[in-house]
Amino acid sequence: MACNIDHTTADTAKKLESQKTYLPKELYEGSEKLLAGNPDQETLNELFHLLKKYDLASESEKEERNNLLRRLV
Repeated sequence: MACNIDHTTADTAKKLESQKTYLPKELYEGSEKLLAGNPDQETLNELFHLLKKYDLASESEKEERNNLLRRLV
C-alpha cells in the first residue's frame, strides 16, 4: 500500500484511537507501543494504512490486516 503522504506520529495515533473499538486488544496495545518507540516514516505510513478504514473492512480483509499488524508490532 504505497502512499505519497507522510503521516505524522500524531496523525497515526489519532487514527489508531479512532479504530480502537474495532481492533483486537493485543494489536491496539502493540500499535501504541510501536508509536511510543518513535518509529521511522515507512513504519508510520504502513501502520496508518493498515488502520485506515479498518472498521469498514470485510472479515477476511481484517484478518489479513491483523496478520500484517502482528508482523509490524
